[in-house]
Amino acid sequence: MTDPKSETWLEPGYKNAQLVYFLFFLSFLLGGLPSIIGVVFAHLNRGKIGGLIDNHYTWLIRTFWISVLYALVAALLMIVGIGFLLFVALLIWTLIRLVKGVQRLSRGESMPDVNTWLI
Repeated sequence: MTDPKSETWLEPGYKNAQLVYFLFFLSFLLGGLPSIIGVVFAHLNRGKIGGLIDNHYTWLIRTFWISVLYALVAALLMIVGIGFLLFVALLIWTLIRLVKGVQRLSRGESMPDVNTWLI
């Protein structure tokens, strides 16, 4: 891993991964736009630096797309009245995944299984 102090926020690396996590967290307050910007950063930068940071980019990308999928299912289930419960579960699931990711990134650890749909 490169020295985080020598990086900018927009180039692939530790600071950019932190920025993407921040944008995902910001989406809880501002709706989905910050997370869309974050996933674009993650998609553009994945594969450019390798190792630990790529692992986190993959984790973030999968978190975004799985959240989108379940949000669509929850929206459809609003018709029968249980979509709200799925939205609450989705928010909790997403928050836990993001907190775990930030903690592991700050400790310099990769995510153990980026391909899981679980937490």
